[in-house]
Amino acid sequence: MRRLEGASVKKNPLVGELCAEFAGTMILILFGCGVVAQVVTNKDGALGDHDSISWAWGLAVTMGIFVSARISGAHLNPAVTLALAAFKGFEWRKVAPYMAAQTAGAFIAALIVRVVYADLIGAYDPGHTVKSQGIFSTLPGNGDDIVGIPTAFLDQVVGTAILVFVVFALTTPWNNPPLANVGPLFVGLLVVAIGMAFGANAGYAINPARDFGPRLASFITGYGSAWQDQRGTVYFWLPIVAPLLGGLIGGGLFKVLIENHLTDPEAEIDDTRVAEPIAND
Repeated sequence: MRRLEGASVKKNPLVGELCAEFAGTMILILFGCGVVAQVVTNKDGALGDHDSISWAWGLAVTMGIFVSARISGAHLNPAVTLALAAFKGFEWRKVAPYMAAQTAGAFIAALIVRVVYADLIGAYDPGHTVKSQGIFSTLPGNGDDIVGIPTAFLDQVVGTAILVFVVFALTTPWNNPPLANVGPLFVGLLVVAIGMAFGANAGYAINPARDFGPRLASFITGYGSAWQDQRGTVYFWLPIVAPLLGGLIGGGLFKVLIENHLTDPEAEIDDTRVAEPIAND
């Protein structure tokens, strides 16, 4: 049977949402891993430092949100998706597909960065060792031996809890959030602040997809020790488990400390009007 002329084609909303999460996370990682590659492979500091990394990651988050927010809500982070399902009514059936799309976007973006920076990475670290592994994935102490696994784990829990707590504050309607078109800027600034305050212990992954996708991409392109830290300890699990836990803690704290005490602003306006004295004629 021929489709009637002008009839609209029924779309699967979930497919569009997954495409948006894939694209938004890909943009996030293209800028994020890209800036780290630029800084790491140019050690004289002429092309950036820690502050430029923090700012670029923040701007990367902002751009990723602008790309995907209209369609999927721009989670771009499995820890955010899990917290939204636990505390904000996001459908549980979408959690695993969203996480998969985010990780796939991060993986593809990291492959692109790996290819684009292949010459500079090869010149800086021909053996593709832990020396340049930080371009793609995080390490305790950013590769120094001072920071142990327990501290790195705690750092990721705290950093992700802060992320989700403030993201909820910025997006909860009754909390007087910023307008939708400027909200992504504040989320980006939040990531900048986390990078500048909590970047030393574990590289502030605060996002399982951001770490696992690029880690996998680096592994299949020559980084044989990608699953381990600088001591040879299996480490890939930590930037997955700790952020997921931290996101739940941050979301739960926002629910208990803030959201449960919010009231409808419209109702407050109505109450004020009712309380106003009425002039007698």
